[in-house]
Amino acid sequence: MQIRLFNQIFMLRWWLVLITLAAFLLLIKLAWWQWQRSAEKEAQLQQIQSWQQQGPLSWPDAYQKSSAEIDGAPLQGVAHWLAPFVWLIDNQIWQGKAGYDVLVPVQLSHNTPVLLVNLGWVAAPAERSQLPQINVPAEFVLDGVLRTKMAALRLGQNLEDNGRWPMRMQTIEPQTLEAQLGQPLFNGVFYQRQTPFIHHYKAVVLPPEKHRAYAVQWLLLAIAVVIVAMAASYQKDA
Repeated sequence: MQIRLFNQIFMLRWWLVLITLAAFLLLIKLAWWQWQRSAEKEAQLQQIQSWQQQGPLSWPDAYQKSSAEIDGAPLQGVAHWLAPFVWLIDNQIWQGKAGYDVLVPVQLSHNTPVLLVNLGWVAAPAERSQLPQINVPAEFVLDGVLRTKMAALRLGQNLEDNGRWPMRMQTIEPQTLEAQLGQPLFNGVFYQRQTPFIHHYKAVVLPPEKHRAYAVQWLLLAIAVVIVAMAASYQKDA
């Protein structure tokens, strides 16, 4: 089929139109997704900043609020480690080195759920069959940020239950850990700054500016696809 556009003739082939349309829609969808991610990251950072300005909450007060409302809140209080429970979150990289994040359950007050605390990073031994020696303080003062939005991907078995502590796992699944503890567990993680391990937590891995840049890149690629298809369809005057 021939069409005239800008006083030029283009020969549109059905297969080229379908390929171009599919590629264009996919790239536009990717651009929109990155733009949405940018807005989400900005909202998260604004909420965390707002909480930092308000100051820390006590755990009983924080627990009374909804999970979404207290995402990013600092907490105050003394955490009591529920020994011997220690989980090592696998595949954590710090400065190019492989290791684990140390996750422990703590009790903050009576009649409230147990809280998971990420104490930071520890290097992995040279042998995969070995686990690092972990010394967790019996109690410590909370200093950090609470995150209630947890999203992670895992493949295969999550928890390596060998009957000894610490135990290695791929990602945090509160339901699984709650079954091990035998106590109610809050669906969130507190990231402790003052720790015997290495604190490396970042509220967002990619800042909003990066997502916007990616969105523009996908949009430009979508436009480029259309231009290339038009160029391929252009018919010179005989």
